[in-house]
Amino acid sequence: MRTRGTLRLATRGSDLARRQAGLVQEALEERRYEVELVTVETKGDQIRDELIHRLGKTGAFVRELDERVLEGEVDGAIHSMKDMPTDQPEELVTAAVPERGRPGDVLVTPDGATLGELPDGATVGTSSLRRRAQLLSERPDLEVEPLRGNVDTRLEKLLAPSLQVEHQERNDAEEEREANADDEEFEPEYDRPVDEWFDDLSELEKQALGREVETEYDAIVLAEAGLERSGLEHSVDYRQLSPTTFVPAPGQGALAVTAVDGETADDLQTLLDHPRSRAETTVERTVLAELGGGCIAPIGVYAVLQGEYVRATVTVFDRDGEESVTASRDLPVEHHAEAAREFAADLADRGAAELIDAAREDADPTTEEPAEN
Repeated sequence: MRTRGTLRLATRGSDLARRQAGLVQEALEERRYEVELVTVETKGDQIRDELIHRLGKTGAFVRELDERVLEGEVDGAIHSMKDMPTDQPEELVTAAVPERGRPGDVLVTPDGATLGELPDGATVGTSSLRRRAQLLSERPDLEVEPLRGNVDTRLEKLLAPSLQVEHQERNDAEEEREANADDEEFEPEYDRPVDEWFDDLSELEKQALGREVETEYDAIVLAEAGLERSGLEHSVDYRQLSPTTFVPAPGQGALAVTAVDGETADDLQTLLDHPRSRAETTVERTVLAELGGGCIAPIGVYAVLQGEYVRATVTVFDRDGEESVTASRDLPVEHHAEAAREFAADLADRGAAELIDAAREDADPTTEEPAEN
């Protein structure tokens, strides 16, 4: 088939990043472009299964990709927007914001429990400052423990304890059944042999069964878009957390394609940009940039285009979820970026700036924490 050109686009190498890059690739190939995805290992990827406490400036999963763009090695880079720092080199632009996925978070549990149904003192896994503060604001009794890794890794860590307990119980029951094989009145606890049970497990559950358990989580919190794009939403039980109350990270669920300002960037915008998603994420990232919290403070921003206005909801917490500044405002769509800056300035005056300053003092003075994953 005749094509209109070849584009080389950088992406991280994780399964989720490759899947997300594949969405961009597919959209471009439908418009007769050839696309080559170039995998780049970032600083954030190099620490694979530990909580990243401090990796220098915000952008641990972003900057290496954009450097390839600036050096001319690739035509553009594909990012999860919530990982992107709000400051960019002048010659680099966000060329395209494809249609956004679901922006909210989900609570994943082994049995589909809601946040309110978790037992007292339940352990919930997340490495996000924002999610930690929001969880503790709703449920101060919770134990919020660090959790990092790809989406499948996090799910395996959640499922492992209960699956391993059931596996052991089934093994014990099978031994008991064999020991009582001559007893006609003996009623086994389980109808099926353990091998048949194992064969019916999903691949995710099989991997979880063999995982070493360090922390037993009662629940974990993930971005819904990440769960769906990983193709694992049907493999686990989860509950959606309302984005208007459990306000997501700015840009969550959205992808961004960066490129050097110029013809290629213009082409990418024409081909891929989704105006509604662009407007909503512009509001969210403008508020974040104006407040200056970066990744050192628990900040949620959620914007929805509604006719002539963009409805913006913002929450700023202290790190323990005990204090917060929360507000919503309708911003005129004609000048939504300017209105977002004004909204952020008002929030800062109402106490958001004090919470962010306090969070900055609590952080290591020489470094900042990376974007949540």
